[in-house]
Amino acid sequence: MKIVLQRVKEAKVEVNSAVTGQIGQGYLLLLGVSNEDTREIADKMIEKISRLRIFEDENGKINKSIDQVEGEVLVVSQFTLYADCRKGNRPSFTNAGSPQMAEELYEYMLTRCDELFKNTQSGEFGADMKVSLVNDGPFTLVLDSKEILQ
Repeated sequence: MKIVLQRVKEAKVEVNSAVTGQIGQGYLLLLGVSNEDTREIADKMIEKISRLRIFEDENGKINKSIDQVEGEVLVVSQFTLYADCRKGNRPSFTNAGSPQMAEELYEYMLTRCDELFKNTQSGEFGADMKVSLVNDGPFTLVLDSKEILQ
């Protein structure tokens, strides 16, 4: 599982010019799923995300977690995180999870986020989405389950 986490002041996602998800301060999570991913991996990734301390405290130190700032979460599926660009000029997506399996884990991640965070919003799995955000910092992390869960 790969997640690009962006700390945002605000973010939204649109499908066919209709807003499907919109948040204020919090995280925009771009989620890529591989065929090796499981619910257990998803749980560990969400736990890691919930404990990250990347918001500023009253002294300007990066010391607060998302729950301490009552942050919101916008989750957007993005299979292109598994692009393999080693050969040729057209990326291969064979490492991305099958659509059925990836959608099931995406929905599971949304359920878990709903349980942990103040407000969880989402894109639409498999849709052509337009994502806009105001990156706070900018502060962007790339989380790869193969590195985090060793």
